[in-house]
Amino acid sequence: MDGEKVALIDALLDRITDEHGVFLPLAIESGSRAWGFSSPDSDYDCRFVFVRRIAEHVTPWPARDVIEFPPEDDLDANGWDLGKALRLLLKGNAVIVEWLRSPVIYRGQAWFRDGFLEFARHAATREAIGRHYLHLGERQRRVYFGDGTSVAQKKIFYALRPAATLRWLRMRPREAIAPMHFPTLMEECDPPAALEREVAELMSRKLVTRELGAAPLPPVVASFLDSEFQLARVSFEGGRARASEEVVAQAERFYRAVVERLERECDGGPVVVRPA
Repeated sequence: MDGEKVALIDALLDRITDEHGVFLPLAIESGSRAWGFSSPDSDYDCRFVFVRRIAEHVTPWPARDVIEFPPEDDLDANGWDLGKALRLLLKGNAVIVEWLRSPVIYRGQAWFRDGFLEFARHAATREAIGRHYLHLGERQRRVYFGDGTSVAQKKIFYALRPAATLRWLRMRPREAIAPMHFPTLMEECDPPAALEREVAELMSRKLVTRELGAAPLPPVVASFLDSEFQLARVSFEGGRARASEEVVAQAERFYRAVVERLERECDGGPVVVRPA
């Protein structure tokens, strides 16, 4: 992590709180630097969850649920309102779960991250999370490797990660949230030895090389991707899993509690949001 780049990110987060008047209970690094397969020229992908002040919840003019900035140089930053993050989680979008498990934290409150992750473990279903990674992985496979020609080798990781996550889920029928850190994920999903060697060689090159170059998808990788996606289609492509009414109610209670606590900690006094 470059110190100057981290300082720029910190300044940007200060700007967000000042200009938008929001709380930032979580700001993390996503992308390859957090996944554990960065290269010397990898971008910085700052992601954050923001929460608006109570006054902004009692207006007929709802504010945007995203704050985003155009990518500049190697910095990409954007974030979601807590309500948007919760809604997507209940639909099976695993992105917020990855944010909550990022090993690179720029700022935030531990109680928020721990509480949100605990809720996510309870609310997320294997069916919805599995479907998320299946669709993500198949899209990467189709877009980057569909025609069998030479492709940028660094793109391999973007298809391998969801495939390995699906394998991890298949091996743990009672779990729904896999490791975000790719080396840990690969170790825990017990990949075939030939694939393990291929991935280790790719990662060692990516760590020190700005450009891995282009080449056809290695057969051992192609076989792994196709096999895991096929197995996942059987397990996760069925009926759409929907959050129960109780889970939706719990999400509402969690949201309300976070807004109240952030407001209380900011102003130093008790604030309670009551249903209309």
